[in-house]
Amino acid sequence: MSKENFLQSSIGKKLVMGITGLFLITFLIVHVGCNSCIFVNDGGVLFNKVAHFMAHNILIRIMEVVLFAGIFIHMIQALILTMHNNKARPVKYAVTDGKANSKWYSRSMGVLGSLLLIFFVVHWANFWIPTKVAVFSGIEHDTFAHMKEVFANPVFVVIYMVGVISLCYHLLHGFPSAFQTLGLNHRKYTPLIKKIGTVFSIVVCALFAAMPITMYLGIIK
Repeated sequence: MSKENFLQSSIGKKLVMGITGLFLITFLIVHVGCNSCIFVNDGGVLFNKVAHFMAHNILIRIMEVVLFAGIFIHMIQALILTMHNNKARPVKYAVTDGKANSKWYSRSMGVLGSLLLIFFVVHWANFWIPTKVAVFSGIEHDTFAHMKEVFANPVFVVIYMVGVISLCYHLLHGFPSAFQTLGLNHRKYTPLIKKIGTVFSIVVCALFAAMPITMYLGIIK
């Protein structure tokens, strides 16, 4: 099988999904680590220093392009796989017991992915675009003050909570699935990978959720 045919196959598409998924998981570690600087609660001094470094570092800006490409490829491959699976089984079974074979969030990745896409659009509009406008305009951007302004609005807090919850369930399925797709599936190690994935999903998403909540409640000032 040629390289082109392999990438167009179901296995090839799942492999791309696994690789891009692991890349996005790595990004989440960096992103939540940087954003957690707000918990120092020093008026945003440390957070703004980190945000300034991330916004002006050429390597980080190059990785942003790779990140957007990874997100785009991940979403497109997910859509293609969903359409392929639906086409392969045009008639649903008369009786199915999905609960017996998988968790509900594993069967709802399309819905969770759609909610995440909406969340990403809102997040980029609120933070990524204003930051980039300031960088290219040569203006010093107070990202911490901007976060406080955004999360003073309960509507955005709710939107972020829905997005973070969707991300958590998406990761609960996607984390172990990425390793399994790459062939890292072993009776001895798979349970450990699933446990690590569960801890990772909960901790990362809890930190993301704590940011808008603590700012809205005035705990972070």
